[in-house]
Amino acid sequence: MINKKSRDDVKRLRHAGHIVALTHKKMKEVVEPGISTKELDAIAMQVIKENRAIPTFLGYNGFPGCICTSINEQVVHGIPSENVILKEGDIISIDIGATYGGFVGDSAWTYPVGKISDDVQKLLKTTEESLFAGISKMREGNVLDDISGAIEEVAKRENYGIVRQYGGHGVGRSMHEEPFLFNYKVGDRTLLKHGYVIAIEPMLNMGVDEVEVADDDWTVSTVDKKPSAHFEHTVLCTEDEPLIMTKLME
Repeated sequence: MINKKSRDDVKRLRHAGHIVALTHKKMKEVVEPGISTKELDAIAMQVIKENRAIPTFLGYNGFPGCICTSINEQVVHGIPSENVILKEGDIISIDIGATYGGFVGDSAWTYPVGKISDDVQKLLKTTEESLFAGISKMREGNVLDDISGAIEEVAKRENYGIVRQYGGHGVGRSMHEEPFLFNYKVGDRTLLKHGYVIAIEPMLNMGVDEVEVADDDWTVSTVDKKPSAHFEHTVLCTEDEPLIMTKLME
């Protein structure tokens, strides 16, 4: 069952999303060669707590970090570590969740570390483009497959792999609610309605679709070890333009 959000729910979700956006703003400032993913985790924790929110990911099914830090061929769910040091030419996907007033904000972004290759820069640009293509379909009267198809179309244009096992999801009082959103068309004709809130999150690979989970039971990487990018916003379906919940409030 998909839960429609009330006006008060949306207000709290928007505030949680603002805190997530503040944390991403700080991440963009501090991501550089020489910093460890554990340091990034600590900085994110400070921003979230300073804004009277709870780091949603910490302890979620036993996850040990405040944020997910996935580098290069790692797709999602990378665990912050003092032994993982960013270096020039890396990319890092940082997924952030914050709970405020009982509601969750969830957003991910892939950042370059210093100067990156043109090929990898194109992967980031295209994955971000696919995110906004999906967001543009988050309108009352459309169906879930419209979002999925918009993402898939951008990915296929550049012959990028599409991660199949993971995708978007409803967001509210819980980080993962109904519905599940594929990043490729599956024929899902679930009608989008005003008040639905969904985290749209394409994960595109420079190589094949297939991914694997590491021995830590968390870190997901591409099987061919080629780079992957991950971009995500939490979005409200309205009767008019989609509303991105995980951006800075004016």
